[in-house]
Amino acid sequence: MLDRLFRRRRDTRAATEFFVKIVGQARDPVFYRDLGVPDTLDGRFDMVVLHVFLVMHRLKGQGAAAADWSRQLYETMIDNFEKSLMEQGVGDSGISRRVKTMARGMAGRIQAYDRALAPGAERDPLDGGLLEVALDNNVYGTAPDADRAHLAAMTAYVRRQVAGLAEQPLESLLAGQIHFSPVHGDGDHFDGAPDARME
Repeated sequence: MLDRLFRRRRDTRAATEFFVKIVGQARDPVFYRDLGVPDTLDGRFDMVVLHVFLVMHRLKGQGAAAADWSRQLYETMIDNFEKSLMEQGVGDSGISRRVKTMARGMAGRIQAYDRALAPGAERDPLDGGLLEVALDNNVYGTAPDADRAHLAAMTAYVRRQVAGLAEQPLESLLAGQIHFSPVHGDGDHFDGAPDARME
């Protein structure tokens, strides 16, 4: 019984440390300064969800251990958002309601990104670029005038991460090790925006 308790605590701590690494990438100031991602609670929320999705997408279909690690990562994200609401002074009843709303929002985003990255999705002439549409609706959903160059650069960034994560050994990811490609890729061209300070 104690062994199970200590193992669960170790797993929780490992998942939290892994989540922190992912959040570190999602908070890269370049997203908000140069790629036009809104430097708001909504913007930061969407970037965290996007990066957690990218890892979950890599783990999908990779066996029971990967499925369990993906589940722990998702639950850690939910717990983190819940703690953030508590720190903002949201009452207990309000937290439950808002967490449910956020969970529904995350599920919708994950489904949209998953469809956009499905084999052959971008070859459908009727889809209009599913990944761009998903990013436009979510990452840039609260931006009144999203720049098409920013959207194109973000789309290219996501595809770079998918390819890069696919090359990382599954064993490394399950051990909590992860490497993201730089935000700027070779050939990215867009106008620099005013510096958006992260809180």
